[in-house]
Amino acid sequence: MSEAGPPATIKEFEDRLLSVSASLPKRLKQCADYVAANNDRIAVSTVAEMAEGAGVQPSAVMRFCQIMGFSGYSEMQRLFRESYVGGWPDYSTRLDHLREKGEGSPSLLLAEFVEAGRASLESLLQTVDTESLDRAVETLAKANLIHIIGLRRSFPVASYIAYALEKMKVPAMLHSVTGRLDSFNALRPGDALLAITFSPNSPETMELVEIASRSGIPVVALTDRVVSPLRKLNVNLLTVSEVDFGAFRSLSATLCLAIALSVAIGARHGNG
Repeated sequence: MSEAGPPATIKEFEDRLLSVSASLPKRLKQCADYVAANNDRIAVSTVAEMAEGAGVQPSAVMRFCQIMGFSGYSEMQRLFRESYVGGWPDYSTRLDHLREKGEGSPSLLLAEFVEAGRASLESLLQTVDTESLDRAVETLAKANLIHIIGLRRSFPVASYIAYALEKMKVPAMLHSVTGRLDSFNALRPGDALLAITFSPNSPETMELVEIASRSGIPVVALTDRVVSPLRKLNVNLLTVSEVDFGAFRSLSATLCLAIALSVAIGARHGNG
C-alpha cells in the first residue's frame, strides 16, 4: 500500500497516477491506463465493471487503488463522486440541475459562463507548458501538410484551426470521418498531425494518432487531461483545462489556445 495519504482532489489524483504509472507491473499498468482513459466512469461504475474494462481481475483494481493511496475502490470512487457530483451527466440531467437550482435565466447563465470562461482563460498560462507550445509550433510550421482531427465537442476547435490555416495559406487537411471515410491513408512522410481530443477521447481520433505515431509522423495534441492515454504514444501534449458551470464546459480557453497556435504557425510558416 502507498505510504502517502489518498489524493484529496482530482488534480492530485492525476499527478500521482502520472508519477506511478511507468513503474507498475503489467496488470496494474492496465488498470492505470484504463483509469487514465476512463476516469469519468469511476463515479458510476462498480469495481467489477472497471476490472472488466481494464481486462484484469477485480483484485488488481483493488491493489491499484491501494497503490494510489486509497483504502479501497469505494474511497477512490468517493473522490470522483464528490468532485463530479455523480460524473458528467447527460445533457438532460445537466439542464434539470440548472432548473432545480433556479439558474436557468438567460442573464444569469451568461454571467456564470462569462465567469467560467474568465477563470479558464486565467489558468491557461499555467496549464500550457511553454516549451511544449514552442515545439508544437516548430513541428507544425515545418510540415508539408498539417492533418487536423477533432470530433464531437472538439470539432469546432479543429474546424477553426483549419479555417485559420487556410486563410494564412498554410497547407492543412481537416479529417471529419464523414460517412465513415477516415482518410487515414492521406498521411505521408513530412506531414504532421494536430489532434484535439477531450476525455472521453473519441476512438477515431485515437486511432489516427496511433497510426501517425507508428508511422513516425509527429503528433501534437490539445487535450484536457494531464493523465491521458496519449502519453503512451510519442505525442507533444498541450493541456488546457476548462472550468465548468452546471456540468457544462465551454471552449473559451481551448479556442484561445487554438487561435494563438494557428497564428504562431502562420507566422513561422511565412518566415520559413
